[in-house]
Amino acid sequence: MTVDVTKTYPKKELILQDFIDVEYIVLETTEEFLCQGVVQSVGEKFIIVKNALNDGDIFIFDRNGKGVKKINRRGQGGEEYVHISSIILDEDNCEMYVNDISSKKTVALDLEGKYKRTIKHKEDASYSAVYNYNGDNLICYDLFLGNGIDTAKNNKQPFVIISKKDGSITRTIQISFKKKISTWFFYNDAKTNMYYSVNTASHHPIIPYQGHWILSCPSSDIIYEYRPDDNRLRAFMKRVPSIQTINPEVFLFPSLLTDRYYFFQLSKKEYDFTTQSNPPIVTLVFDKQTNEIFECVLKNDDYLNKAIFEIIQAPLNNEIASWKKIEAHKLVDSYKKGELKDGTLKEIAATLDAEDNPVIMLIKHKKRLLSSHGFAGNRR
Repeated sequence: MTVDVTKTYPKKELILQDFIDVEYIVLETTEEFLCQGVVQSVGEKFIIVKNALNDGDIFIFDRNGKGVKKINRRGQGGEEYVHISSIILDEDNCEMYVNDISSKKTVALDLEGKYKRTIKHKEDASYSAVYNYNGDNLICYDLFLGNGIDTAKNNKQPFVIISKKDGSITRTIQISFKKKISTWFFYNDAKTNMYYSVNTASHHPIIPYQGHWILSCPSSDIIYEYRPDDNRLRAFMKRVPSIQTINPEVFLFPSLLTDRYYFFQLSKKEYDFTTQSNPPIVTLVFDKQTNEIFECVLKNDDYLNKAIFEIIQAPLNNEIASWKKIEAHKLVDSYKKGELKDGTLKEIAATLDAEDNPVIMLIKHKKRLLSSHGFAGNRR
């Protein structure tokens, strides 16, 4: 699959529910379990949520949204975290890993909040994306090395697999690039003597997909598929022209990958400091069934007007391709205005108070049908 980032593609509308399963979860609202609904991890038993503000609160709900445990270990101590960058759930080991980029460490806790150990980031690394790789390891993306911010280390690789026990590198994944390219736009205003830095692209560098890992880096023309069964990389998608030659740079990153459609976000490395805005991000889709590429407007069929659905949040695991929180007051307002179709979301909205916790919308891969031989269909 090759995508030309300079080409104008035809526009097409897709309905989310036509190719994705949607699950709505009502988070229990109590005095103790009052949260902003920023989902960190979802397992078979638990949902882990934090607040957008840096207060250190971690909320554990069961899979039906009932509050189970509230934890806070924010602090300056060796067994504490300063900032919650992300939380990775490992239900098999009954642990969670609180990634703290600011302190360059990941704090391992049990599901009661008891301290287990500290996993230090490797020297000069900042892991901005971390996922549960297997029982013994995490897979990580180094923001500084991958995004070309630290130009002194242009030859370093950004993707590593590290031990959950001590943070030692189990494997470095070798991807191909000529020189580091950054999504950050840097500007020095001579008139005001002000220095500005702006990130011009939304990027999910690691995406779990069908038991494999899709890896993308701003500096590479290839998006890779990493298969843990043989520890090998395969080309998943190629962009043209090369990111190394185009000026200004145009980035193309995967956002939502399904059995039929691959969604990509296309963004140009420009920034208007007068309006303080980036150029509009374009959503491109590759249709595996027809081999078409088109610019897409994605809509949510649970609204009568089919409200536009923007893919913003990172994928959570091989089951959940993305998620969204819907503020209770907005859902209540939509219900009163008659904007919701008959169905689960409307039934939920009818029971809500405007001050309740957000409703969580999980964007899940459709269950595959099994043949008589027990093999899943619709595989690549």
